[in-house]
Amino acid sequence: MRHPLHASHRALSFVLLAASVSAPAAARAQAPASTVTLPPLKVVDVAMIDTTTRACSNFFQFATGAWLKNDSIPAAYSSSGVGRDMQDRNELVVRSVLEEAARRRSTLPAGSTERKLGTYYASCMDSTAAERQGLSPLRPALARIAAVQSRAALLDEVARLHSQGVNVLFRYRADVDPHDAAHYMTQFFAGGLGLPDRDYYVKEGPAADSLRDAYVGHVTRFFVLAGQPEAAARADARRVLALETELAKAQLTRVARREPSATDHPMALAQLRSLAPNVDWARYFAGSGLSNPGERVNVAEPAFMRRVNELLATVPLQDWRAYLRYHLLDTGGRWLSTPFVQEDFAFSRRFTGARQMLPRWKRCLRSADSQIGEALGQAYVRQTFPPEARARAKQVIDDIRDAFGERVKHLAWMSDSTRAQALAKLGQMGEKVGYPDQWRDYTRLRVAEGPFVLNALNATRFEWERRVNRPGMPVDTTEWEMTVPTVNAYYDASKNEMVFPAGALVPQTFDPNADDGANYGSLGGSWAGHELTHGFDDEGRHYDARGNLRDWWAPADSATFGRQADLVAQQYNGYLQVDTFHVNGKLTLGENIADYGGVLVGYDALQRALERRGRPGLIDGFTPEQRYFIAYAQSYRAHNRPEQLRTRVTTDPHSPEEWRVNGPLGNMPQFAQAFGCKPGDPMVRDPSVVPRIW
Repeated sequence: MRHPLHASHRALSFVLLAASVSAPAAARAQAPASTVTLPPLKVVDVAMIDTTTRACSNFFQFATGAWLKNDSIPAAYSSSGVGRDMQDRNELVVRSVLEEAARRRSTLPAGSTERKLGTYYASCMDSTAAERQGLSPLRPALARIAAVQSRAALLDEVARLHSQGVNVLFRYRADVDPHDAAHYMTQFFAGGLGLPDRDYYVKEGPAADSLRDAYVGHVTRFFVLAGQPEAAARADARRVLALETELAKAQLTRVARREPSATDHPMALAQLRSLAPNVDWARYFAGSGLSNPGERVNVAEPAFMRRVNELLATVPLQDWRAYLRYHLLDTGGRWLSTPFVQEDFAFSRRFTGARQMLPRWKRCLRSADSQIGEALGQAYVRQTFPPEARARAKQVIDDIRDAFGERVKHLAWMSDSTRAQALAKLGQMGEKVGYPDQWRDYTRLRVAEGPFVLNALNATRFEWERRVNRPGMPVDTTEWEMTVPTVNAYYDASKNEMVFPAGALVPQTFDPNADDGANYGSLGGSWAGHELTHGFDDEGRHYDARGNLRDWWAPADSATFGRQADLVAQQYNGYLQVDTFHVNGKLTLGENIADYGGVLVGYDALQRALERRGRPGLIDGFTPEQRYFIAYAQSYRAHNRPEQLRTRVTTDPHSPEEWRVNGPLGNMPQFAQAFGCKPGDPMVRDPSVVPRIW
């Protein structure tokens, strides 16, 4: 993946976002989108350059330092930079679409996608109704949880909550079969935690203890808001923490999960029943709407599922009821009245550092984009991404593909047998650029005037029902896992494809009118080259041209790759993340390899483009090569709060942006040549420690 706050390069989760700041503030009229304008972005903006810093000393500071000096992170954000700036501009377009749909919804045909979109957004924006309704929209679901008096009823409720996107116990997903990438299969993953990662439950020390105490306080306050007395609420909150701690201790670390074989455990359905006999699987499948799970499933973490089996038999039902109640409140409560909203934000800011909530229109817009985003995509594309921009972007991406192929052909360390397979994988790698050729059908989506939290849960259920019965079916190769306005991109190893939404193909990432040095540095090096290299990073290399998990490497080549990857991990282990915490070189290894490979092949592609179209003169005083590296660095322009960086060191496979720039560029003779850097300069690493992969 390209940016740090999105999911891994297999799939995205569908989540609800935070709600309003307060009833009076949320009820105030929002400024119409048409009255808001933001200055255009440039792929290379020389005004951001810090001329007091030598390029050969700290290139990230050189390329972005003037901007960093004057930037202040808005109170509602955990960071600022290129991603936020692009998103802000995209959201103004999306806002105009949503406001128009909301305004016209009563005149639109019943059941039409546009009417559903307008109703969804309008119900979210109705903060007055949210205040009036309070907890009432969730009371029926809470009553069902309170009525759980047997293990069978507990499982029924787990299945029901899964279908509404509530993260309890474990996770089910109909995902691509790792060994038959043409079909989906039933897969189970670890889940059920309220804190961002299992490490928060198992770490020792005062800071970890303090965070867990804060979590108990947060859960307690949610329970009190839902009507429990303080003492009973705190006792239940401790039950939640104790149960989640047991689940966490049974889970693999994020680093361990990076090895595909660690989560590859296909088994017959009968074996699943033997692994977890206390789970009535037939009952779970029926309750979740899965009519045919198939005779073969994948259990990503068998040890975790065995622990789930034990806990289902031994943990008192009272504890389970508290656990389910909290997770329902955690998922839906953020869209209720002000006290729930404020408590949700107060705890979440420990991990983000945000000082205040986003305006309500942004939160409602992001929920609409997350939940029913393809309903927005067509209108967004019409306003922002004409066919000629798509064609120009595809040309850059195809040049990156050709440049990577040339690198593979000339790798001295790779044997001919592995090389042939690598080139075959590259040749079959798909790409989706801009927007889907086939848009999603929202006929079955249920949206109504009334409590927004129910519309949000129904939208999640729509997505669940769209996917739940996929096991055994052919993989939908037309499907996108990101919405069109998204400022991000991804590589999907199981489909062997790169995907670039239109929202990412606008300035500052890409401008069809910009020079090649700029476009190939940003779209080429830090986006297209990055995503392509994911197909050959420490995870992606385990999948073949068809997306099957298969070892296609000669043993000697695999060993060489491993040694060079270790050099990358060691390099990033030496970088400081925040405070006294260093970057986790193993956790970030795939992204660091992709950054390095991306900037290498982007540079090669630029040279091919310059040969084809000719070299321009200096632009703003810089050569094409210099503009390439400046564009690459400015595409990672970011300013982060320390709270966010502390969270990222545990949960995020991306390194801080400074090291995503200085790390790979310090390994490149091409960079040193472009800026006249000499051995001994901070941006020139000793050749003996420079990794040589792609």
